[in-house]
Amino acid sequence: MSADKKDAKAISTCRVCPRHCRLKEGDVGFCGARQAKAGEVISISYNRVTAIALDPIEKKPLSFFRPGEKILSVGSFGCNMNCYFCQNFDIARAGEDSVPTRYISPVELVGLALSFKDQGNCGLAFTYNEPLIGYEYVRDTAEIARENDLETVVVTNGQLAAEFLDELLPLITAWNIDLKAFSEEGYRKLGGDFATTKETIKRAAAHAHVEVTTLIVPGLSDNPDDMEAEAKFLAAIDPGLPLHLSRYFPSYRSREAATDMKLLRMMRDIAEQHLDHVILGNI
Repeated sequence: MSADKKDAKAISTCRVCPRHCRLKEGDVGFCGARQAKAGEVISISYNRVTAIALDPIEKKPLSFFRPGEKILSVGSFGCNMNCYFCQNFDIARAGEDSVPTRYISPVELVGLALSFKDQGNCGLAFTYNEPLIGYEYVRDTAEIARENDLETVVVTNGQLAAEFLDELLPLITAWNIDLKAFSEEGYRKLGGDFATTKETIKRAAAHAHVEVTTLIVPGLSDNPDDMEAEAKFLAAIDPGLPLHLSRYFPSYRSREAATDMKLLRMMRDIAEQHLDHVILGNI
């Protein structure tokens, strides 16, 4: 058999997230942003930005990190989960050829962030799609940003393998981590791994400022017993860890009515029995 035929049949395993996609040469993983090339799985979203905006930092949401300031927020394309209620599905479920991108290198992005300092910008936030599927871009940009005294923020679902998380922990100054549900069943519905997100929260909180967001979705994350368990889990890490409980609205493939405000307030009351800071969002 020729070397070319052997290479065509070779399988590469992506180790970045718990999906561990097994890819033949040229195949793209579930996330849409990593591809098997020459026997390894590489990022194809590196340098490619689909969205960029100077946002209030509270929109990340971060309520207790540089309040009142702004942050330059950037996103690319792709995601390693498949939330049926995704509000950014147009880029999260996009591939490299299905959404317009702008090429911005790490050095250029840091330069842009510095140029907005006079408008109250404190740093860079990697957000909008799932940034950690392209952790290399986050890592390389964050290294330069920290050298220039810029804050670095990651808004993520937390689905990143420990070995790659280790590369980011010294470089990221604040995280908002989505805790989509507090059950194995809930994560299975969304194509994620419950244990991985919990571990990311624990490890990030030991290195940086962390706030957690749970979208209260009917039939997924609206169980009061699960909310009690979630609040206890977070309180065991740090009772001062802020929890954002956000109101769901139908989007993408979801058609359920928006979260009832009485339910949202009840979930807040449960969480406040264990946590010092519970913030209602999307209201």
